[in-house]
Amino acid sequence: MEPRLLRYFVAVAEELHLARAAERLGIEQSPVSRAMRDLESQLGVQLFDRSTRLTRLTWAGQVFLGECRRVMATVEQAVKSAKAAAQGYQGHLRIAICDGLAQPRIATLLARSREEEPEMEIRVFELPFAQQLKTLHDDLLDIGFALSNAVHDGLVAEPVWTDPLSVIVPARHPLLAHVQVPLAEALKFPLVLCHPESGSGCRHQIQALLQDAGTPLKLVDEVTSLGVMLTLVGAGYGIGFAIASQVQTLQRPDISIRPLAGSPPVLSTYLLRRRGEPSESMKRFIERAKGGRDRACR
Repeated sequence: MEPRLLRYFVAVAEELHLARAAERLGIEQSPVSRAMRDLESQLGVQLFDRSTRLTRLTWAGQVFLGECRRVMATVEQAVKSAKAAAQGYQGHLRIAICDGLAQPRIATLLARSREEEPEMEIRVFELPFAQQLKTLHDDLLDIGFALSNAVHDGLVAEPVWTDPLSVIVPARHPLLAHVQVPLAEALKFPLVLCHPESGSGCRHQIQALLQDAGTPLKLVDEVTSLGVMLTLVGAGYGIGFAIASQVQTLQRPDISIRPLAGSPPVLSTYLLRRRGEPSESMKRFIERAKGGRDRACR
């Protein structure tokens, strides 16, 4: 099967409109339409439901789209690896990060890796937790970083560092009277928390920490990203909880950050990878990640 047919199919499947797909591909519409007929003929299955005015994917088409994306990603990876080898790189690592992580820590880790192994090509992607799991399983990713260790068979999650949990409040709020906010005081106010299916996977950690306080939670909304949580907090919907170093990098005037009083609860960041013996380059990267726990805090 020609790779061209797969590329055409992905464009049509994502646009669900032949004219827009042809424009995206930079060709006339008729070759795209003909290519779709040829593809269905080769496969012996119907990929598109044309019974209505709207073009829709059949179930077979939806499954085929997922596989095509995987094949095309693998081909793209092969091309990049060949080019990297030609430029002198002796290996590569594909790393994913998700929303809500302590980005300064990640930046420090990547900078140290580039300094110590300049011949190693490191490519970084931003992927939500659920997609990291799938991409790791499909061998399209080497390492993921997330705030959840809820991995399935074939993957492992190793804790690499922890960060204190801070309370995020609107710029004008009664809790700002505290230099350090008692958790029991914070839980008297409505909460905006990350959704259980959020990109970072942090919900189970935060909820476990808050429930340990023994106070019923006044949940007013659940969000799928740190950015949306900060927007709702800034608008006065409620307060939130997050890693302070990540929020501080955003420099938003509509919110304020306060540490929690006493021994503050912490969020663990996990390194995700496939089960089994890692490569030597991955071992060195993991050692840097674990060894940088204290260094990143200084």
